[in-house]
Amino acid sequence: MAGEILVIGGGIAGLTAAIEAAETGYDVILVEKNPYLGGRVSQLNKYFPKLCPPFCGLEIFFKRMKSTPKLKYFTNAEVLEIRGEEGNFNVKVKLKPRYVNENCTACGACREVCPVEAPDDYNFGLKTKKAIDIPSIMAMPFRYYIDDRYCNKCGECVSACKYNAINLEEEEKIIDLNVASIIVATGWKPYDATKLDNLGYGKFKNVITNMEMERLASLNGPTGGKIQTMDGRDIESIAFVQCAGSRDENHLPYCSAVCCLASLKQATYVREQYPDAKIYIFYIDIRAFGRYEDFFAKVKADENIELIKGKVAKVEEKDGKLVVTAEDTLTGEKEQREVDMVVLATGMQPAIEPIPGIEVDEYGFVKPKPGIIPAGVAAMPMDVASANESATGAALKAIQVARR
Repeated sequence: MAGEILVIGGGIAGLTAAIEAAETGYDVILVEKNPYLGGRVSQLNKYFPKLCPPFCGLEIFFKRMKSTPKLKYFTNAEVLEIRGEEGNFNVKVKLKPRYVNENCTACGACREVCPVEAPDDYNFGLKTKKAIDIPSIMAMPFRYYIDDRYCNKCGECVSACKYNAINLEEEEKIIDLNVASIIVATGWKPYDATKLDNLGYGKFKNVITNMEMERLASLNGPTGGKIQTMDGRDIESIAFVQCAGSRDENHLPYCSAVCCLASLKQATYVREQYPDAKIYIFYIDIRAFGRYEDFFAKVKADENIELIKGKVAKVEEKDGKLVVTAEDTLTGEKEQREVDMVVLATGMQPAIEPIPGIEVDEYGFVKPKPGIIPAGVAAMPMDVASANESATGAALKAIQVARR
């Protein structure tokens, strides 16, 4: 299959780059490893700069995609290797079976009869899903898929489907692409919080990550948007632990750029639901650049939000409560706070898996080379607005190569 530009990754950066290039008149092929488009942004409750839910941005992107004949996309697709040079790349792509075709109307009959409960990766395991399911109400394409890691091929879904949409015998395919330029927008993954032994993740059920908090706060999340402890209690007090794995030579030595703002934002989630809750933010430095300084000042002015400058030494559990211990570097005194929940602001790691033909730096971020252009968090940590800007720039560079 021939195209002028290949975009690897269907998150916010990949969608931006692909749509911008295709609307300019270039043939674009987009490949995404998940069975849906939207990436991390689709998992957020709200995102900067407007603090709106992802529906507003992604819905516009998906509408633009449908009216752009120059753009083709594949989900459940994995790039295996890249050969060639600028202007003439040969790319091998594996299309993993979805087992559900375009006849699917998303009626849900298949899900109702599926006997297999499986971990829900989209919700970070905070709930279960069926082996045949749809990731979210924003899924694009909006149709079911079978997770063959858990499906036992019992055939109940086939019997229940009225539209001949399910084929359990579907097999993976390999396709070969020839393109002039490649945009790598493979996004990011949260740092593995189980590696932070002193902070209690995986040991205490009410220690969660910032992305898990986003899912708890989301209307389409596991609790319907209700923020509560894992045992169903309302929040009376909560602590946010900054730089959980970031700016640490033993973990991620770099700043992940968005964690401070994410915790400030999530503090407002808690405040909206619990007007009297005590909120503690333990930080090394608060970084709220440019126009976000006003947002920081507004959160800081809340009398029930306490900012404590100090790196958290440990999180313990006592009598059903979590105890957070840190040294306040402004006063030199040890500080302890007893809370119902702890949210770890885990850092951003590049999500790209090794692909022959793509080079990465010592941290795993994609290095640019002639004809191969990283975009969004594949290049470096950044927020959504910066990822959009990065992707637009990547599209312009890819177009220049295609023109030549």
